[in-house]
Amino acid sequence: MKKKVKLSICIPTYNRPTHLENCLEAIYISKKNCKGLNFEVCVSDNGSKHDIKSIIKKYKNKINIKFNRFSRNFGITRNFLKAVSMASGEFVWTIGNDDLLLPKSLKIIEKLLNKYRDVDYFFINAYLLNKSFLDNFTHPFSTYQIPKKLKTFSGQKRNKKVNFWDVIDPNVSFDFLLGMFLSMFRRKMWEQNLSCLNQKNIKDKNWMSNSDNTFFNTMIFANAFKNSKAIIHGEPLCVCLQGVREWSKLYGFVVIIRIPEILDYYRSRGLSFWRYFYCKNFALRNFAVEMIKIFFSNDHRVKKYFNIKKHFIYNLVYPIVYFSLFYFIYRKCLNFYEKVKLKWNIN
Repeated sequence: MKKKVKLSICIPTYNRPTHLENCLEAIYISKKNCKGLNFEVCVSDNGSKHDIKSIIKKYKNKINIKFNRFSRNFGITRNFLKAVSMASGEFVWTIGNDDLLLPKSLKIIEKLLNKYRDVDYFFINAYLLNKSFLDNFTHPFSTYQIPKKLKTFSGQKRNKKVNFWDVIDPNVSFDFLLGMFLSMFRRKMWEQNLSCLNQKNIKDKNWMSNSDNTFFNTMIFANAFKNSKAIIHGEPLCVCLQGVREWSKLYGFVVIIRIPEILDYYRSRGLSFWRYFYCKNFALRNFAVEMIKIFFSNDHRVKKYFNIKKHFIYNLVYPIVYFSLFYFIYRKCLNFYEKVKLKWNIN
């Protein structure tokens, strides 16, 4: 009898062949340290101009890979959803093609899934590493070369079992689960809640044009796991490369416009008022500076998707809005001090 797939690692990809190969190499290295976990890798290519198929072929005999290639670019959202729809595992771990599993990650995942059988959602912490670090090594990159001391995505260091809504906390995830590499979840519950998405909105391939095609994953989480137990896994199990994302210039727009919207959605699905209020204040901590950037932005997308009543006036009820400029100045002064301290070795 064929052994059931326990985990599907789902990777949406587009025009990043080098990063994808590093990603698959990292999974292969981790596999060699874990003999008991039956897992698969689901890669969906969003019509890349590069030869992605040859990379998949290289790893076909090393790891169990399913591969889909769209004939053209259908947008991030539909490619992400396609990658997850290919999965047959009991659990799904979504990662980007620029994310790297650590050598012992799959072994730890196996232990987690066996220990917490009543848990539906796992928050997986990650290390942060600039992509330029990989330039110092041969390709494909070996994850045994990753530095021992790195900054982590989440400030949570310890592992703990909580209710799902307890994960919605800036001390756990400052972008409130936007990062795809943070989540491992029960597949059937995801599939049962896909109907919460507006199909017309997710077909808009202009990512960030609306909440459905920006936070589609978190919207599904809010419906699927609102009554579930969750694990916050403080020990990082992957590395997120910084400096890769093409949309990073729009991150301020996402933070000040889309993240408050997903918090509104969380509230409508059961997030407590006081947790919502606390998270909303955190999300708006850069309100003044980001609003100035929006008003003077030349990016047509920013102006097109910005609603002055919804995104500006309604947010004036939050106290942090009025202190956000001072918060910006404080952070700049703190960064300057840290640079001076580092340069002059001040204790």
